[in-house]
Amino acid sequence: MHSRTPEGCRILVLDDESTNVEVLRRILTRSGYEQVRGITDPRGAMEAFREFQPDLLLLDLRMPHIDGFDVLRELRGEISEHEYRPVLVLTGDLAPEVRERALRAGARDFITKPFDVTEVLLRIRNLLETRLLHLELSDYNRTLEERVRERTRELAEAQGEILNRLALAAEYRDDVTGRHADRVGLLTALLARELGRPESEVQLLRWAATLHDLGKIGVPDSILMKPGPLTDDEYEAMKAHIEIGERILTGSRFPLLQLAGEIARYHHEKWDGGGYLGLKGEEIPLSGRLVAVADVFDSLTHIRPYKAAVAKKKAIEEVLRCSGSHFDPAVVDAFRALTQRGDVQKLEEMIDADRGLGSGVIPQEVLLEG
Repeated sequence: MHSRTPEGCRILVLDDESTNVEVLRRILTRSGYEQVRGITDPRGAMEAFREFQPDLLLLDLRMPHIDGFDVLRELRGEISEHEYRPVLVLTGDLAPEVRERALRAGARDFITKPFDVTEVLLRIRNLLETRLLHLELSDYNRTLEERVRERTRELAEAQGEILNRLALAAEYRDDVTGRHADRVGLLTALLARELGRPESEVQLLRWAATLHDLGKIGVPDSILMKPGPLTDDEYEAMKAHIEIGERILTGSRFPLLQLAGEIARYHHEKWDGGGYLGLKGEEIPLSGRLVAVADVFDSLTHIRPYKAAVAKKKAIEEVLRCSGSHFDPAVVDAFRALTQRGDVQKLEEMIDADRGLGSGVIPQEVLLEG
């Protein structure tokens, strides 16, 4: 831990005259300074500085081999511009241009040779007290930043928990396993990645897609759970879930929720225009085209109260068959590539293993982006 008193600070004296070094060392040690080191060869200045890490450097300007200005120049590469590590120049030259040059090079103050003990001690104490204030402020800022990061993390976790539970609230209406939203989110992200979308977009899609059926919380159970065909009126009531979901999710300033609202509205559109809203082709946002494939495939392969599950092989064949009619051919091509690698067949395993797109807490950067 760093000293909190000037007397405990580290002081390095660099002067080619050993007499000057010894005089300053005695002045300082007799005044209670505990860590004073002196060197007389300026060629070892940077090594000594790095090894000792002084809080204050007393530096002579006129030295052989390397003068004080050279040392000041080299120190610029060692001391951060945000760090206050003062240099006190020792000089017998009172010329204004010398002092101005030293100040421009990074010096903080001067001691005139021959030394006046009172002046030496006052100037050193002033610089060290300022150094300690800077350190205290830096510590406070670090603590404050850590508290802000922790609070932000807690808020992000809370927001993620709410979104996860919103998705669960919707899917438990007609999904006996409670993992439909997670599987749709993962498959949507895998499809997007296969299409070469940016990773930031892939992550947003991963989590936004889990809210695709949020609007079902506004659809009566008698319709959602009906084992037989829906009447025209019931079908219209079912279709309303896309508008309900969009209304719940839109209006947010967060890209995740904005994208979720888009998905909620458009994931039942068909490439040929036969969907809920009648959009076709690239009139349908890419997010809706991606989720359409993921949603249908997962619905086919999992049991619901009103239908039996089909084998994954048959469901894959059905998705491939609907390329160009129900689904975007490019998305189906990506789906085909995933099936050939076995990724589509192993969604549950991938979720459990959390392969970068799996279940769990929504990443803070995804929640707070924008």
